[in-house]
Amino acid sequence: MKGCFQVGLYQQGLLHDLSKYSPSEFIVGAKYYQGNRSPNNAEREAIGYSSAWLHHKGRNKHHYEYWIDYSTKAIDGGMAPSPMPEKYVVEMLMDRIAASKVYNKNKYTDASPWEYYCSGKEKAPIHPQTRALLEKLLRMLAQKGERATFAYIKKRVLPRARGKQSR
Repeated sequence: MKGCFQVGLYQQGLLHDLSKYSPSEFIVGAKYYQGNRSPNNAEREAIGYSSAWLHHKGRNKHHYEYWIDYSTKAIDGGMAPSPMPEKYVVEMLMDRIAASKVYNKNKYTDASPWEYYCSGKEKAPIHPQTRALLEKLLRMLAQKGERATFAYIKKRVLPRARGKQSR
């Protein structure tokens, strides 16, 4: 919420991850809570999948998994990522920053979200347009810090996104 507010995404900041309070996510979170990693991973280890994650990703547009759909262009009709609107890419960045701060605690640096992303990016089916923006913002954060990255988002990314909405 704090990061969203800092770049002017007030509604997204207020509504961010509200589905976590639904019984299907909250109960799993309480049951598998460990404090140093996502309870969804513990649920996966216990039962082979995460029911909470399946619920969560289908209701929160800041997760790239929300934007995966059947492709009308693929010969086999397989799954393909769609481009995410920039405001959700920014919210995804804020989510990654917050998670990195929570899990890394006093070891957090502005490079932590980039390092975590790099540890799993080959597996992520993210649309190339979305990947390019996310990686640009993560690299900027690692190199220039929050202040410069958030200023860039406010000045360059979100005005462009708002312009696309008014068309």
